[in-house]
Amino acid sequence: METRDLKERIQLYLKGEEYPSFRKEVEDLLQKEDWRELQDRFYRDLEFGTGGMRGVIGGGTNRMNPFTVRRATQGLSNYLRKQKPRGVAVIAYDSRRFSDVFAREAARVLGSNGIRTYIFSTLRPTPMLSFAVRLLRADTGIVITASHNPPEYNGYKVYWADGAQIVPPHDRGIIQEVGKVSTGILSRPLEELESDGWVCVIDREVDEAYFRMVETTVLRPNLFLEEASTVKVVYTPLHGTGTFPVETVLKRLGVPVQTVPAQRMPDGNFPTVKYPNPEEAEALHLALELGTELKADLVMGTDPDADRLGVAVEDQGKFVLLTGNQLGCLLEDYILSTRKELGTLPRKPVIIKTIVTTELQRKIAEYYGAVCVDVLTGFKYIGEMIRRFEEEKSEYQYVFGGEESYGYLVNTEVRDKDAVSAAVMTVEMCLYYRSQGKSLYRRLQELFFQFGHYREALVSKEFKGEEGMRQMEGLMNTLRASPPDRIGSRRVVKIKDYLAGSERNAEGRETGKISLPRSNVLQFFLEDESILSARPSGTEPKIKFYISCCTLPGLTVLEAEKELHMKIESIKQFVDQLFTAPY
Repeated sequence: METRDLKERIQLYLKGEEYPSFRKEVEDLLQKEDWRELQDRFYRDLEFGTGGMRGVIGGGTNRMNPFTVRRATQGLSNYLRKQKPRGVAVIAYDSRRFSDVFAREAARVLGSNGIRTYIFSTLRPTPMLSFAVRLLRADTGIVITASHNPPEYNGYKVYWADGAQIVPPHDRGIIQEVGKVSTGILSRPLEELESDGWVCVIDREVDEAYFRMVETTVLRPNLFLEEASTVKVVYTPLHGTGTFPVETVLKRLGVPVQTVPAQRMPDGNFPTVKYPNPEEAEALHLALELGTELKADLVMGTDPDADRLGVAVEDQGKFVLLTGNQLGCLLEDYILSTRKELGTLPRKPVIIKTIVTTELQRKIAEYYGAVCVDVLTGFKYIGEMIRRFEEEKSEYQYVFGGEESYGYLVNTEVRDKDAVSAAVMTVEMCLYYRSQGKSLYRRLQELFFQFGHYREALVSKEFKGEEGMRQMEGLMNTLRASPPDRIGSRRVVKIKDYLAGSERNAEGRETGKISLPRSNVLQFFLEDESILSARPSGTEPKIKFYISCCTLPGLTVLEAEKELHMKIESIKQFVDQLFTAPY
């Protein structure tokens, strides 16, 4: 960018940025003439993508700050007013730095545009935002969060009237409107908007409705009445929003939860962890220490906005950290088996999973007579599929949904992943299997013995800059034009190309159509039921390879471990070779 253009963008930003701390960052950089840093902060507007936006907190048009939040919200307001002149919105925010500030700025813009806006009085998790959108019959929702990203990040996610994240056509429509905004951002003082009734603070009424809803998801209430006080549960919110809802619901159910003291209070700097990600053993280190000290039955952790749940289960005096796929299978199996036993399983039950989530979920669903439906990667597509079933008045009824990245939904009152409800269901599972003389880990091994052992792995590759995007595109083009006939020692028997919307056999003949939206994903199915999925990012030079392998039923743990290790390493070697070829 030319220096003159850069200076013009900086001045426009300084004119529109009301917060002194963000202005001072830019003014200090100008004084030091740090043009490299200024270029990075101003060479573009922070991208508003299909789910919202996320970026490093700081001054500049390419950063998360009050100015970029107001701009995005004006675009959302313009789109909503075209859909519904008198719209209603709900806003929630997590514990990250400036989340409360960004939430209030969004409320100012929405209210100033004649959109009645409800905002939580203090931080609340993402699933409560989804619930509130539905409860209050709102037209849209915003949650200020960057999920489990490092502390320097924050973000802005948009929800629609069904309580799910935005999907087509609304996502594209909002992106277009945000892109048009350069001036004309409406933003009256918050006090005026509250006085005039355009912005309303909510908390207790929504909190209580949400807690009651979570309690109704319990399948065996007598189990809590009889056994809850005997279970030992350790929990960590990782300095996020989970403390209030998780502690409240579990205590109402009689569960004596022990929260990690050093991580109980919200803190956007996340001082005790490198990344507040409950998928990682390192993030759960303090919880596992406390669990070992207390001889707990269960250790659980949620990410800052409490939509993802990580779980470690006790086995013979040690804790085993479950993968997202493993916990998802345990939840699915427990819900289906229990509802079948109690006679509450629908006539046509449905399990929804993403295309990169373990196929063990399909095996479990079929065993109980349920249908397993695949959707594209991203929990918003699970929410969308639930809505489609409802709108079409389908005979199929949703029972459970999940994705490999530690997201689960055990009800339909929320339309995004809900770690609070999932935590309650996990405690219920623990209580039930204890009453049967076994642990959650032992139940997982029973599933493996019955259906076959499953294991997954992820290989990520980052390329550099614009050239990297070309290399990544070349790699995908090569895999499409000249797909491998073998991966390792196993034959490829089927290829799914989600961009072409077609399924082909090993000879390249089309054998079926894919009914999902077009997406740049390739899946290779091998003769031993292993799957390799290639999924590049649409916005940055990064590609992910998802590996899924399985064994036949009836193997011992040691036999399965040996076989799965060999299979996964063989596929990893194939992936590594892809990166050595020129594209």
